[in-house]
Parts: sequence; C-alpha cells; structure tokens
Amino acid sequence: MSKSASRARLFEIIRRRSFGRGEVTLASGRKSDFYFNLKPTMLDPEGATLLAELTYEALKDDNLDFIGGLEMGAVPLAGALAQISWIKGHPIAAFFVRKKPKEHGAKLAIEGLPRGETLQGKRVVIVEDVTTTGGSAMKAVESVRETGAEVVLVLTMVDREEGATDTFGAAGLPFRSLYKASEFLKA
Repeated sequence: MSKSASRARLFEIIRRRSFGRGEVTLASGRKSDFYFNLKPTMLDPEGATLLAELTYEALKDDNLDFIGGLEMGAVPLAGALAQISWIKGHPIAAFFVRKKPKEHGAKLAIEGLPRGETLQGKRVVIVEDVTTTGGSAMKAVESVRETGAEVVLVLTMVDREEGATDTFGAAGLPFRSLYKASEFLKA
C-alpha cells in the first residue's frame, strides 16, 4: 500500500474508531464538543500497524536512539514503532514515562530500559496520541531531559490545534503531527 493510501486508510480507522462528537473535558481542563480517543485505533491490529508504519516513515531519517512518551497514550504507539523499526532494519528502542514514579520495586519514572542503561546523550523523540496544549507531552520532555537525553522532536498522531505548536516552540522543540483535528472536523 502506498504512503498516501495508508494515510487515507488510517484516517478512516481513526474517524470510525477514535473520533467522536459530544461535550468532553480534555486533559488540559478545557471543554470541547469533539474528542479523540486513539486507544481503540492503537490497539486495533490494522490501526496499530498503520500508525507504526506511518510514524516510522515520518521518523526514519531523524537518526533517533529512542522513542517514548507519557503513559498511557504513548505506550502502544512506542511499542508498535519499536517492533516495526526492527522489521525494517533500523531499530528504534522504546520507553515510557510514568506520570508518577512507582512507589515500590525500582521506583522508576522512566520504564523500558534495561538495568544500567540510561537515556543520557541519546537522541529521543517524544510521541503522543492526541495533543491539545502540549502540557502532557512537556511532562515527558522534562523527565527525559533530566536524564541528559536530547529531545529532538515531539510527534503527535493528532494535533487538536489548540496551542501545542506555541508550547513546543517556546521550549525550542520541533513539533509535527500525522493529522490535524481540522481534517476530521471537515470530513
């Protein structure tokens, strides 16, 4: 399937499985009359594959060491991308950032790295399923930067177009998306 055909097919899957209308309160605290819940798409076999393939294509030339983001939205995506990157012969390891470090066990804030391995000096992209203001992704950025990693990009699957570009711009971070909310609102 061509990249444009994959993008069109994924758009339909997101529209059918993960986009809705109706009043909701977003993670940012804002009210909205539409919403995206990408988990049904990220956990669907075809949706997960297309998301991973299109994300891989968007990132393959960025010379990355790791991909990750804040739990829960980044977890299925980072895992699927790690798998597809291995299949394509250019492995990109995955991790996720806990919203709150575990209070037991190793008490880690960043999960997925083997004991003794760190993100220090690594090139990292932060991924997110849906981005509104960028606040959630910035929590992941801050945690990852504290390890000494270089965050080279924030990539979201759907940009709600409600301030994230400004948030990341102010932090000196490039920001890209696979889709814009306006594409779904027009469909």
